[in-house]
Amino acid sequence: QKPFGTGKAGRTLPYSKSKVTDINILPFYQFFAIEHGLKSCYDDIESSDITYDNITEGSYQYINIGGFEMAGISLRHIYKTYPGNPPVTAVHDFNLEIEDKEFIILVGPSGCGKSTTLRMIAGLEEITQGELYIGDRLVNDVAPKDRDIAMVFQNYALYPHMSVYKNMAFGLQLRKTPKDVIDKKVREAAKILDIEHLLDRKPRALSGGQRQRVALGRAMVRDPAVFLLDEPLSNLDAKLRASMRAEISKLHKRLGTTFVYVTHDQTEAMTMGDRIVVMKDGFIQQVDTPQNLYDSPCNVFVAGFIGTPQMNFLTATVQKKENGQFVAVFGNSQFPILPDRAHPKAIAPYEGKEVLVGVRPEALREEPVFMDQPTTGVIEAEVELAELMGAETYLYLVCNGQNIIARVPARSTAKSGDSIKMAVDCTKIHFFDKETEKVIKD
Repeated sequence: QKPFGTGKAGRTLPYSKSKVTDINILPFYQFFAIEHGLKSCYDDIESSDITYDNITEGSYQYINIGGFEMAGISLRHIYKTYPGNPPVTAVHDFNLEIEDKEFIILVGPSGCGKSTTLRMIAGLEEITQGELYIGDRLVNDVAPKDRDIAMVFQNYALYPHMSVYKNMAFGLQLRKTPKDVIDKKVREAAKILDIEHLLDRKPRALSGGQRQRVALGRAMVRDPAVFLLDEPLSNLDAKLRASMRAEISKLHKRLGTTFVYVTHDQTEAMTMGDRIVVMKDGFIQQVDTPQNLYDSPCNVFVAGFIGTPQMNFLTATVQKKENGQFVAVFGNSQFPILPDRAHPKAIAPYEGKEVLVGVRPEALREEPVFMDQPTTGVIEAEVELAELMGAETYLYLVCNGQNIIARVPARSTAKSGDSIKMAVDCTKIHFFDKETEKVIKD
């Protein structure tokens, strides 16, 4: 490979003489890979420099294979394994059908395989095993530029020496799009994103939210069948993240395009997605709508990951009363096990055994009216800390040696050191097998 240089067009790329593996050049490489079909695997070129000739207009013959009629995505038994001793499998048997125009969220902790999955959809990572379809076309061996996708990166990947207008137009220029079409598309996207007044500015003169809008605009002008967004809001402050969540949701509705969005923030997942894919250690844990994930988690991980503050897990023993009613005994307290929370046939094998009882913070109530209800259990706890959040208060409690968080109205008078009684709403609790951590339900 030749070193970085000025090339045919007499222009110098930003961050010249940088390696592909340098943190400042990698986002640009990913962008070029999608725009121009550079080699899709980092590993094969990490020891060499990218040359300017790789990315000039004259370096590639652009092949127009036509857009995909449908933008649905099908991932069938996808695996991603990295070589090593031993090899590392980052994604295991990933199966997912994404419908046309759906907003799907991949969520999970760091290292769960969500970004790797997104990069396989983009073509930036090779698929070790399995089949990937966009529409009805198998795209395992299709170059990124021919997949009719656009990607928005976590760190924006804007060119610092170009204006906002040129950043948004750059991909279209390299695709030999007529100038009048470029101008129309850029200005239309800028109007939608409310950045028309910023078109002449350089990225350094923009705020984080404005840079994110520019990155979205650069993807929009492509009119892709699929938008891929890799943690695009993680670099923004809390207030800006909230406003940009709403902007991206409105953008999805306006464009009517398939969105695949990666995040580790379950708040983003709950507020934006049509469906959420919860991942852990490369495996899909559960795929469902946000409300169903919240109401009916399939295991302890999903139950604890979805919801803020996270669900409390109490160790209790299942017992059967004389009237045939099953209860979960927690210290001196008893929680009735209602049939719609765990069917008697499902809970019967656990009689005399310990289970995990999942109680969301909002299922704990301190008002006296809840104490004597037949569907509640009452616990006595000591308040360690009371956090006033404005509209509500978080109480950090200790009960039977276990830590519990309760979310109560702001009018609560509980304070550190108080001993209080809390009613547990047993119509909203969950039961999990202590060994397998799977839900006990039907």
